[in-house]
Amino acid sequence: MATLTISPADEKRVKALGFLSNRGTDNFSARIITVNGAITAAQAKYVAQAAELFGNGIITFTTRLTVECQGIPYEKIEDFRAYIAKAGLVTGGTGAKVRPVVSCKGTTCQYGLIDASALSKEIHERFYNGYVAVKLPHKFKIAVGGCPNNCVKPNLNDLGIIGQMIPNFEKENCHGCKNCSIMNNCPVKAASVIDGILKIDPNICNNCGHCIGKCNFDAIENGKQGYKIYIGGRWGKQVAQGKSLKKIFTNQEEALSVIEKALLLYREQGKTGERFAQTISRIGFENIENQLLSDRILGRKQEILDANLHFK
Repeated sequence: MATLTISPADEKRVKALGFLSNRGTDNFSARIITVNGAITAAQAKYVAQAAELFGNGIITFTTRLTVECQGIPYEKIEDFRAYIAKAGLVTGGTGAKVRPVVSCKGTTCQYGLIDASALSKEIHERFYNGYVAVKLPHKFKIAVGGCPNNCVKPNLNDLGIIGQMIPNFEKENCHGCKNCSIMNNCPVKAASVIDGILKIDPNICNNCGHCIGKCNFDAIENGKQGYKIYIGGRWGKQVAQGKSLKKIFTNQEEALSVIEKALLLYREQGKTGERFAQTISRIGFENIENQLLSDRILGRKQEILDANLHFK
């Protein structure tokens, strides 16, 4: 293997641009940002050409749905960036800031309850691009799941959103059937017929929407789309299960506002090197939850963003 010839300062500089050192060599992997893993066929051609022109021709995909081209020499980094820029592509996705947003394919999946791709794109624009210059105590990961199947593990991210379909139960239409189709179709056994009437246990129901339209007498003909938000999840050497806020949001703008409040809170109240899960543990979940369900912190948005907090 070649001896490393790049200075630590130069390695740190290009890492901030999305170029990660290939261990034991003087080459780098270029991390190309996607919007939830989506690029056009034309962009894919540019990526393939760039990998061959400037790297070793190998392309890999990260867990954050970014694309990495391996084996790029230090002296070809700027040429690589200029080449992919022709296709509207950029590198990045490192540092103590909002990381690339990921989501499942809830937009097209049969189980999807929300347009996960559209929501993740909106989050990407507002908080990955919009907060690109905002330094945080540590990295901050966001994931969007289209339904409670949790394929993309939103509750293991610093902040995760899970699509919901809150059943609209029309009690007067319920016949209390002994062979209740709602009860039979509920995958989490939240539904039961008690004293001749359907009961749905709110402590068990995960709003998966499987009961919608299943009743022969239209007792649950429709539901309300919603967004369940988890905070404080973490994956890695120290795993933390995120905890859900007590409110299920039925307005997308309100859910997006929670993300912004979480970022402002984390920037102001987090400590250097502390993940959001640790901030929540130190301050207390109820305290954090109360702040996120209030709009007070938004009134100090510019003050928090302008503050020189000296994160290392």
